[in-house]
Amino acid sequence: IARTAGPIENHTVIEVGPGPGGLTRAILALGAKRVIAIERDARCLPALAEISDHYPGRLTVIEGDALKTDFEALAPGEPVRIIANLPYNVGTQLLVNWLLPKTWPPFWESLTLMFQREVGLRIVAEENDDHYGRLGVLCGWRTHARMAFDVPPQAFTPPPKVTSSVVHLEPIANPLACDAGTLERVTQAAFGQRRKMLRQSVKSLGGEALLARAEIDPQRRAETLSVEEFVRLANAL
Repeated sequence: IARTAGPIENHTVIEVGPGPGGLTRAILALGAKRVIAIERDARCLPALAEISDHYPGRLTVIEGDALKTDFEALAPGEPVRIIANLPYNVGTQLLVNWLLPKTWPPFWESLTLMFQREVGLRIVAEENDDHYGRLGVLCGWRTHARMAFDVPPQAFTPPPKVTSSVVHLEPIANPLACDAGTLERVTQAAFGQRRKMLRQSVKSLGGEALLARAEIDPQRRAETLSVEEFVRLANAL
């Protein structure tokens, strides 16, 4: 996972949910300038303190909730990579938060994240794929995302019921101009009734008139629209 992130020698790496620090150790061993680890489980802190002793001055542990953390304030002005085996219950929300920072290009140079495979497939999905949805549109709009590798359940103790996947995302410097909140609304409406034609699913946002302004056939379904077409739809709104 640490190697997938690319060169980290001069970087500050932010890690969420380090647990007892297996990945933390690997990141430090690969030469990260420093690691800022955010952990909410106090039981993991002694193990992390031990790693910190081994790498003096290079590991900062913050005890707290990642969803309430202001990530942009952790290492201002420094090159940052985020590497994390994300807790399944907050992983998607954290990713969306990182995709929608105050300014773009974002404060991070890359995201290397482990999710359950189902979520990984949704992140890298493109149009006409069963896994394509609002997450795929958001990721496709602002990043180049790729599936790096799968991790089988037996790699963990205790083994989860699902296969995990590591996904690597890098920001697109100049994504298509669009208001993020509006794009979220459009994708939410369109995929909320994904089997219906767009004229029906985006009815609450202006239906056929909106689709006409965006030059999109009202008989199409959400999963056939490219990221570029979703951006056109959001801009028309």
